[in-house]
Amino acid sequence: MKLCYQNIQIIDLVNDWHKQDKIIAFIPTMGGLHQGHLSLIDIAKQKADKVIVSIFVNPAQFDKNEDLDRYPRSLNADLVELEENVDSVFIPNVKQIYPNGISKYVDVGMIGRILCGKTRPYFFNGMIQVVEILFKIVRPNVAIFGQKDYQQLLVIKQMVKNLSLDIYIESGEIIREKSGLAMSTRNQYLSENDAKIAANLYRILTYVKHEVLQNKKIDVVKKMAEFDLKQYFKLDYLEVLDANTLKQITDNTCQIIILSAVFLGSVRLIDNIIFLKRNNYV
Repeated sequence: MKLCYQNIQIIDLVNDWHKQDKIIAFIPTMGGLHQGHLSLIDIAKQKADKVIVSIFVNPAQFDKNEDLDRYPRSLNADLVELEENVDSVFIPNVKQIYPNGISKYVDVGMIGRILCGKTRPYFFNGMIQVVEILFKIVRPNVAIFGQKDYQQLLVIKQMVKNLSLDIYIESGEIIREKSGLAMSTRNQYLSENDAKIAANLYRILTYVKHEVLQNKKIDVVKKMAEFDLKQYFKLDYLEVLDANTLKQITDNTCQIIILSAVFLGSVRLIDNIIFLKRNNYV
């Protein structure tokens, strides 16, 4: 496993691999690796000859009141996890990624201004900047992202399409704790008791899926689920939408997604469930 701290190091490595006609898979991360990240590496190994993981805590996607300074950083432990699993780890600093500074505004389109984009308008602006920069440096053939950050996944797919990048975007299923809680680096902020409470998010989303599949009226199901969520969390949003467009369900919808974001104390949790549409829903 080769460690690359500077852009030129990873560029030279990738150039050599491309000359050998190697297929390169790339997984951008902010570190604090867990089983969810490792599951993406498993996908990458199936898709490519060489696997690169980046570890970079991106300041552009944090608001001034958020947790940039205390975001979990565990580089040594992360490298142990990656040692036998990837071919290279790219560990740039801020100057390598943003030599000319961070752009204040990047248009991510309407899909980046709904759901999480309402609560965290700066997030997609910062996220899309760093992903585009990393793609230009690493030049992968395929990049893998987790389904838990579903809106992010669609924003990245849209960027790749708009820029005509020759990169295939693959997604990995959400990996969950035994309780059903979606794995996340920020779960480290939760106490043992909070983690038990947090599991109610997935339980309630599962209830919504069951009721929708029973042809219950979506508006009624949402209201009941929102009431339940508010017993445990501060609710950001709960939506039942077309999974391909993040718009309202229509007769042409083939996949439905239930998405929610909540706060448990100061910790923001997101989760979703995707399933095939069975009938017409009202």
